[in-house]
Parts: sequence; structure tokens; C-alpha cells
Amino acid sequence: MNNKRIITIQDISCVGQCSLTVALPIISACGVETCILPSAVLSNHTAKGFSGFTFKDLTDEMPAIIKRWKIENVSFDALYTGYLGSVEQIGYVKEVCRTLLNDGAEFILDPVMADNGKLYSNFNMEYVEQMRSLLVFSDIVLPNITEACLLTDTEYKEKYDEEYVDELLKKLTAAGAKEVVLTGVGYDEVSTGVVVYKDGEKQYYKHKKIPKSYHGTGDIYASSFTGALMNGKTPFEAAKIAADYTVMCIESTYSDPSHWYGVKFERELGRLIDLIAK
Repeated sequence: MNNKRIITIQDISCVGQCSLTVALPIISACGVETCILPSAVLSNHTAKGFSGFTFKDLTDEMPAIIKRWKIENVSFDALYTGYLGSVEQIGYVKEVCRTLLNDGAEFILDPVMADNGKLYSNFNMEYVEQMRSLLVFSDIVLPNITEACLLTDTEYKEKYDEEYVDELLKKLTAAGAKEVVLTGVGYDEVSTGVVVYKDGEKQYYKHKKIPKSYHGTGDIYASSFTGALMNGKTPFEAAKIAADYTVMCIESTYSDPSHWYGVKFERELGRLIDLIAK
């Protein structure tokens, strides 16, 4: 019986199917008690489509919440981080690692900060350096190609080969990563995939590429990966399940142009549970 309790630290975009509004239902559906430490509250996500958004930074609340948990003797069996808004918040993640995780707890780090060769506009290289410092705390890191390049000070290439990917994996390990799940790795125009790398051993799962992108799919991937991992799946098994589930969610949304702000992950949760049960 799964009695694990996980803490996930990221923002709440109240509308838009991303961040905590994705992580909380997905991981909970996987049968894992899911607690949250919100880093900010937004009316909706910040991607194209919405005309604007409200934003409330919760950085000042984070240490008070952590202190309260210490008083109450609250602890966690795993930590999963998504979007973190500042260098200061990265420091609070480290405090959670040091003080609130049970023995044997796993830290799944999704270094949400860049994509398509570019750092997100609200981040700078100081933030990248601090994110890099989290690698030694983490057990599994889930970067995309752009984030892997930033974490390793490697030139980003839109077109690359297996040798280039292998070098990224080795550099991430040298920087402190214990295990890497590198997402969005595709060597042709019609497929993409995920590479899992640990102790020099590499496994690649290739799947079809859908020619349309949606906001929040990275969060869906990381959340379903975490849910599968907490159910005893190996990192490679969890990576495959998360990839298949994310594709299902996109396919469920693809024919509905009115649903432009995210993907319909909710209607596919039953299939995720089935994948984990196999």
C-alpha cells in the first residue's frame, strides 16, 4: 500500500492547466498524498493567449510555512520542484531538503527556466547558477535540451546528434546530477523522446512528435513521472509512462482549437493510472 507523502514547490496559475493545478491532481490521482508549498499565485499563466495576468509573490510566506511544519514535525518522502520565481526561493528549496525530508526521500528537480534556446525573460545568469547548485541536492533532474545547455554552459544547437546529447549528459553528471531524465530529445523531424542516464548507462525512449505545442505539457510530464516513480516504477519506466501520458493529453486536445491554453489532462487520468498499474 502506498502511504508516501510528497511536497511539491511551484507556483499556482489559477487558470491555464499548468504548475500546481497540474501537479496536485496528477500526483494525487496516482495515489500519493500531495502537499504543496506555493511560490506565487497568478490569475492565469503568462503564455500567449491571455491579455495579461495578476501576480502575487509568496516568497515572504515560504519561510513561515517551513517553520510551522518544523514545529508540527511534518516531513516528506519526496520533493518535486517546478517553476521557482527567484534565487531566494531556490534557497528555501535547499532548506526543505536539509530539514523536512525523511531518510531515503527522493528529490525530483524540474529546472523550469528556459526552452527553445532561450532563458525565460524574468531570469538571468545568477538564477541559472543557483539552479545549477541544486543539482547536488537532487536525485533526479528533468531538464529539456535548452535547460541542460544552460546548466552545463554548453552552446545550444537546434539540430544535434547523439554525440552532442551524450556530452550534455556527461556534463550534467559532472555538475552534480545523480540521474538525468533529458526530455525533448529527437534526432529526426517526426519523433522525439527522452533519455535516462545514470552512472554512464543510457536508455532512450522514442515516441511520435505531435506538430503543435501547448503550455503546461512539461508540468504534466514531470508530474506524471513523479507519480509513477512514487509507485515503485524505475526512472526509465516512469519516463516512458510520462511520455505516453503526455502524448495522450495532447491528442485529446489537438482537435479542439478553443482549448488553446493547455491540454485536457483530466480526461486521460484513468489511462495514466492504467499505465502505472501494468
